[in-house]
Amino acid sequence: STSVCVCVCVCSCMQHYFVLLLLTDGVLTDMEATKEIIVEASKLPMSIIIVGVGSADFHDMDVLDADDGRLRSRISVAERDIVQFVPFRDFAQSSPAHLAKAVLAEVPQQLVDYMRQHNEVPATACNTEMRM
Repeated sequence: STSVCVCVCVCSCMQHYFVLLLLTDGVLTDMEATKEIIVEASKLPMSIIIVGVGSADFHDMDVLDADDGRLRSRISVAERDIVQFVPFRDFAQSSPAHLAKAVLAEVPQQLVDYMRQHNEVPATACNTEMRM
């Protein structure tokens, strides 16, 4: 129908990138399944920020962050780094700005990596008016 065509044309110039914020006590019930989901998500326009709360051992979160290379699951390897892990306890005595800087530190590069891998350039301003 015409209205569907117009909606698709109007919306096609919009670009989206998502940031998922997870707060965790560090306990994972299925590490391998979590790794597989993150590896699959590395194909999507998204970043995952994990903030560890409490005094737990966050070794698993450090593994998911994969700062030493791309995250691997039994099935495949992540296309790009999409996870940033920050233990809140490291910033408990700091200003909120220091925490925010650490939490968001990798997002700009993750966004650029996604756009390069998908041969995308930032969209110019466009008319987002919905006409039916």
